[in-house]
Amino acid sequence: MPVQTIETLVDGGKATAAPPLGPALGPLGVNIGQVVAKINEKTKAFEGMKVPVKVMVNSETKEFDIKVGTPPSSQLIKKEANIEKGSGKPKTDFVADVLIEQIIKIAKMKEGSLTGKTLKQRVKEIIGTCNSMGILVEGKQAAEAIQMVNDGKFDAEIKAEKTELTAEEKAQLEAEKLRLAEEIKKRREEFERAAKEIIASMAGKERGAIKAKLKQANIPDEIIKELLPVEGAAAPGAPGEAKPGAQPAAAAKPEAKKEEKK
Repeated sequence: MPVQTIETLVDGGKATAAPPLGPALGPLGVNIGQVVAKINEKTKAFEGMKVPVKVMVNSETKEFDIKVGTPPSSQLIKKEANIEKGSGKPKTDFVADVLIEQIIKIAKMKEGSLTGKTLKQRVKEIIGTCNSMGILVEGKQAAEAIQMVNDGKFDAEIKAEKTELTAEEKAQLEAEKLRLAEEIKKRREEFERAAKEIIASMAGKERGAIKAKLKQANIPDEIIKELLPVEGAAAPGAPGEAKPGAQPAAAAKPEAKKEEKK
């Protein structure tokens, strides 16, 4: 049975007959509208994400089959957490908190692409991904959340494959996300205040010495780069980096011209 396969990426739940899908399906003589409708039906759970899709068409009967892949776990986690990106410093700056039901939901979606043989094992894999994104699970960091799974704390939810949240739980998660964002903001302000105090107290010192003091105080690198001049520039209050004699040499030229006029 001659089967031709089209592979493409579509917007979850929003595939259209526009390129690249429509032009690829046209020559196969299949009903494009039906294919698009079926794709959207199968990918509506991934709205807002790019989804890999395979369309297999029997060139004789024009019958078709659709296989839908899943976006990366990180994209699914971001959707569940309602954030645009993970944390740049996942060990210290936590950007969201998710519940075990959301982890179970993602683990079920990724069943075919995770290594775990049981849902419980796959749940732990998804929690591990949360760790690299600065996302808490049930208010805990990944290592502690995984230990809770190992200890059977979520066995009832995993066995029931519970994936739905109440309106109250969703509201609580949004409130927690705002609290975490405020925490990050306050911590940054504290680091900046401490850094500025150190820099002011070391006015006139070499940049390297100031930088070492800032690092000793555990000031993040990004704040050090913002508050200290780049390498090669003078630190606040420090002598300039111009080579000795450079300015006098420049000033000497007019004197030389005066000598020639005499």
